[in-house]
Amino acid sequence: MIRSVLKVSSGTLASRLLGFARDALTAALLGAGPVADAFLMAFQLINVIRRMLGEGALNAALVPAWMRLRDGSGLAAASAFAGNVLATVSAMLIALAVIAGVAMPLLMRVLAPGFVGSESLQLVVTDARLMLPYLAFAGPATVIMSLLNARHRFAITAFSPLLFNVALILVAVLLLSLHQDSHFAAVVMATTVGAAGLLQLAVLALLTRRDDLASPLRISLDPGMRDFARKAVPGMIANSGPQLLILAGAIVASTSPSAVSWLYFANRLIELPLGMIGVAISTVLVPEMTQALNKGDRAAMVNAESRGIELAGALALPAAVGLIVLSEPIVRVLFEHGAFTAADTSATALALGCLGFGLPAYVLIKALSPAFFARGNTMTPLMATLKGVAVAMVLAFVFGRLFGVAGIAVAVALGAWSNAVSLVRSIAGTFGFSIDAEARRRLPRIGLAALVMGGVLWFAGRLLYPMSSVHGLLQAATLVVLIAAGVVIYGLLLLTFRVIDRNDIQAALMRSRSGDLRA
Repeated sequence: MIRSVLKVSSGTLASRLLGFARDALTAALLGAGPVADAFLMAFQLINVIRRMLGEGALNAALVPAWMRLRDGSGLAAASAFAGNVLATVSAMLIALAVIAGVAMPLLMRVLAPGFVGSESLQLVVTDARLMLPYLAFAGPATVIMSLLNARHRFAITAFSPLLFNVALILVAVLLLSLHQDSHFAAVVMATTVGAAGLLQLAVLALLTRRDDLASPLRISLDPGMRDFARKAVPGMIANSGPQLLILAGAIVASTSPSAVSWLYFANRLIELPLGMIGVAISTVLVPEMTQALNKGDRAAMVNAESRGIELAGALALPAAVGLIVLSEPIVRVLFEHGAFTAADTSATALALGCLGFGLPAYVLIKALSPAFFARGNTMTPLMATLKGVAVAMVLAFVFGRLFGVAGIAVAVALGAWSNAVSLVRSIAGTFGFSIDAEARRRLPRIGLAALVMGGVLWFAGRLLYPMSSVHGLLQAATLVVLIAAGVVIYGLLLLTFRVIDRNDIQAALMRSRSGDLRA
């Protein structure tokens, strides 16, 4: 399971790093004013739908259904079902894109009430319409990736999203080199979003053209498809909780100048560990737990859940602490270029520090949801997600008035914790929340190690950053040193607290090496 998680997280890491490059270029192109607010609000809408389909969301609904058909009726029946899903999802998303394009002015009045009466409203409508063709390509691409995941072929699905960011980066570099104004740059970048979706689908189709993953292609609303849709739609919404929460925050933030941009860039930093850890764990746990459930292997279910939660805690807690402690230098090094000012850095760093408290909750949600998805239960995670979004919206209105963008970020983090707590309670009340003794022993020690690491980083940062504040390259080098030191310190603490054992690591590496040789 760890090897599979590493495959997915490696691809996600590469995609997120390219995403940072894309966002840094976007910040330099657009800054944090009305043009940037409009572009990023439109991009968040498309991104919610993109994440609703991808990053484990459609995967959570399609993989269990496909595996049950394959095990019960054979590979041909599973392939025919996949063909129905691929054709039907593609047709529905094309129709959705057309309807959304017509209704976009009304939709943006609801999603961005603060833009009404300003130039940002027309800008956001134009940008969103230009991005909508992406939906027609995202649907079939995500179905193909889910089918590859069902066959435990995680590498292609992990690395194919890189193409989306590569296309946007190339266009942004070109626009910067030509010194184009922000209005023109936003229009070109919005148009590129749709083209990037086409590029990703074309490469996936080329790589899998001989695999016969889904055939024949047929639009269908038969009972099997209707049953799949009843489970898939709630599951896709439930698995998009982090994106829905940040969209809820953006709706409130649209009433304040530049707040949408600050919140967006802060959330982008949260999405790096979330994608590497939460999405990777969720993607791998769904087929693992479905297989254990189909075999009636309770011990395998508990083991998968325990190891998933351990991995989530061991990776998410230090990431959250690091982002909180180093929020300002991280934002300064990554984004303070071109039109992105020092004042934007301070506001974005404050939002990042507040959002960081919600990162462990986001990852916990990703680790807990597969227990429901494997059982075909998508309504319980949906209700937990909707409750979290409601909590975030209510608190954002209150805290946003009192504390500005920091208050909105706190509300989003609390909404994530509400979602996570609801899932824990639902598991305990239905099929029983159980992690094994080893997980109960390790998790408190993981939390202590993360806190100690954070204290060391905070103290070291206070010593080093005044000396590096005069030069950008020195700031970046200092940040790299601090992050590397944090990783080493955390690893040593895990060894000291006996969370991990040297002998176990050596044995795992030898097993992995021998497995690679046999392959």
